[in-house]
Amino acid sequence: MAVNENANHFYKKNSNNSKSSMPKEERSTSHLNASKTAGPLFDKSLGQHILKNPLVVNGIVDKACIKATDVVLEVGPGTGNVTVKILEKAKKTIVVEMDPRLAAELTKRVRGTAEQRKLEVIVGDFLKVDLPYFDICISNTPYQISSSLTFKLLQHRPLWRCSILMFQREFALRLVAKPGDALYCRLSANVQLLAKVDHVMKVGKNNFRPPPKVESSVVRIEPHNPPPPVNFDEWDGLLRILFGRKNRTVAANFKTSTVLEMLEHNYKTYCSLTGKDIPMDFDVKAQVLGVLDAAGMAEHRAAKMDNDDFLKLLSMFIDAGFRFTAK
Repeated sequence: MAVNENANHFYKKNSNNSKSSMPKEERSTSHLNASKTAGPLFDKSLGQHILKNPLVVNGIVDKACIKATDVVLEVGPGTGNVTVKILEKAKKTIVVEMDPRLAAELTKRVRGTAEQRKLEVIVGDFLKVDLPYFDICISNTPYQISSSLTFKLLQHRPLWRCSILMFQREFALRLVAKPGDALYCRLSANVQLLAKVDHVMKVGKNNFRPPPKVESSVVRIEPHNPPPPVNFDEWDGLLRILFGRKNRTVAANFKTSTVLEMLEHNYKTYCSLTGKDIPMDFDVKAQVLGVLDAAGMAEHRAAKMDNDDFLKLLSMFIDAGFRFTAK
């Protein structure tokens, strides 16, 4: 699997950057090892780097705690060095690979083996394919789709048991950041609302050939089951305001004209849909500040607030008739 150093979170199917960008690890020779012709499949000009440490491969699979009855989804398997480890443990392995050449190489690699019947290969864009049922997901994630991949997994139903995902180090640390940490952000709060996230291991540059410019980390994600009874769009709308300037006070973030205009528009839309009368002397700013004062959070700062704080604030705004989406 190969790491792509481009860390933006957008993914274009026809872009050169959409080719496999997962670490491709080396292993000793065996009947399931990559063929000697696998090398040319990887384009170093795209920032792909071969993972040369088999201990990392084993560590990723071991942390998944795969059962013999599990269906495992792997994203971006490349030529299958992690895949063959999964096949040894799981009932079935389903892989999603963007690059047809790598998918063909993986298929060739297991052809004629006992593992062949346990493997299903889906060629396509992970963000566009309909995901099948799975218990566990393992991915050395193409870094340019880190955020999109994470939330697609978290929104998938039925819920899965855990995911073991490799990300660019900074993205991984944002996922696990806590209130007060420098990297604590909207991403941290959003993911931690939906799941338990743990940092599993660091994967240094020297584990790859050639060494990439970025460090990597592996995280374990376990979705909360059942999911929290929260409208995620409303939740995220609130957090967009609070983390717009996370070190400003909550009141300061809500006093901006853009935020007040949005809240007033949504409030009037809500009243219209529910048949609620709008007071003639309605003052959106006074109403919003009233909610913040009642919650005791006007002088709080998002950088040091936790999810319980956000849930309380969201509930009080909803009770007051305010909405953070136009839906």
